[in-house]
Amino acid sequence: MKPFFSIVIALLLYESIARSGWFAPALVPKLSIVSSTLWTTLSDGTMGRHALNTLFRVFSGLALAAATGLVLGFLMARYRAVERFFLPLVSALMPIPSLAWAPVFILWFGLGNTATILVVFYAATFPMVINTWTGARAVNPLWLRAAGAMGASGAAMFWKVVVPGASPFIITGLRLAFQRAWIAVVGAEMLAASAFGLGWVIFDAKEFLNADLMLASLIVIGGWAMSPMWSLASCRSAHKNGSNWRGRWRPRRSCCCWTNRLAGSTTRRSRNSAR
Repeated sequence: MKPFFSIVIALLLYESIARSGWFAPALVPKLSIVSSTLWTTLSDGTMGRHALNTLFRVFSGLALAAATGLVLGFLMARYRAVERFFLPLVSALMPIPSLAWAPVFILWFGLGNTATILVVFYAATFPMVINTWTGARAVNPLWLRAAGAMGASGAAMFWKVVVPGASPFIITGLRLAFQRAWIAVVGAEMLAASAFGLGWVIFDAKEFLNADLMLASLIVIGGWAMSPMWSLASCRSAHKNGSNWRGRWRPRRSCCCWTNRLAGSTTRRSRNSAR
């Protein structure tokens, strides 16, 4: 019940405002009306169809952003030339709001999924690139030298030292990318979607002053977005062994685990060569 305490307080505060009479009932409907609208749209399947279209766009853009961000972030951390080339470009493009590209993508690709997915991809890529690059650069050099002294090759050093050491930053990047993906998809669907998606539902309901339908769509967005966020938060908390009171991660156990494996493989290799 504790994780839902703040949500319950927010709902009670909204209900008190709705019943106060400060606003017209059509603009601030009661929770009973919103829940009735939500149940009706879920029962007839309309809300589910719109939610599935939005989820397809979110996860398509997020998958492209994660793949691009991971590869580019690790390359920037590994090669100075790649970092010098892409870092100014990332620094220049990242402050530009993703919705500013929506009209451009509409002109290039028309209305529909392509323009919306590209807006999501643009919004979610930069947190993945920056966090992956930062995490790979933050790996302790002593771990790399220890792994090299134990005979680790480049691939083994990458998968057994760099990736575990950068994993907390990568998980944080996924959380930020997922948040930005939802923000981008709702705004993009208001502009680029063609009669499908939760963002389009909110925009269309605004034209007819259907505040209950708008709030019902927002509840669906919050419910879908909350579960993966908690999953990523639990993954992030699982890596907090050896952290101080501010939650800074120091993967000592992970590093020792990987270096012990490297030491074991090196010892076995030396024994076989001695035989």
